[in-house]
Amino acid sequence: MKKIFSAFIIAVCCMFMAMPVQAQLLKWGVKGGVNLTKIDWDGGFKGNKDNSTGFFIGPMAEITIPIVGLGVDGALLFSQRGKSDVKQTGVEVPVNLKYTIGLGSLLGIYFAAGPDFFFDFDKKDNVDRKKTQVGLNLGVGVKLIKHLQVGVNYQFPMGDSFTWKKAGDAIGAKNKTWQVSAAYLF
Repeated sequence: MKKIFSAFIIAVCCMFMAMPVQAQLLKWGVKGGVNLTKIDWDGGFKGNKDNSTGFFIGPMAEITIPIVGLGVDGALLFSQRGKSDVKQTGVEVPVNLKYTIGLGSLLGIYFAAGPDFFFDFDKKDNVDRKKTQVGLNLGVGVKLIKHLQVGVNYQFPMGDSFTWKKAGDAIGAKNKTWQVSAAYLF
């Protein structure tokens, strides 16, 4: 058993030593884009059909295992989503497991999924906001010229984003968001 384990460790070390010096496991960059949010009110409130736009921007990091194409990316984003009285402004922290299929050295397609954490800054009088929200990301995109990434992402909220208090009633709502993003990695 010790011989098999030793042979495995030697093989893994040789594989990493044989990789080109240019292959980086950790990359840093900047990510930004547009949030397209639909507020889904409980009970089918008429506002369910309205969409709103916001933006997000911030630093990101990506760790990728070169030959396998499997990796993790995370970001710390200033984000706005929602509209008018229920617009949310805060910090968003998406952490995604990412699988990349390389189509040559200059192009790749990636699929991503993972949790999204949102921390709300604002407090409105008639809106009971959740200070911390958790959602699920599902995304797809392309990697171009080893530095540029363009993607589309959908966020499923795992609970109500806020509760609207009006005339003694409390109506729950969820922010369901499409994100169109671009990232540049150094």
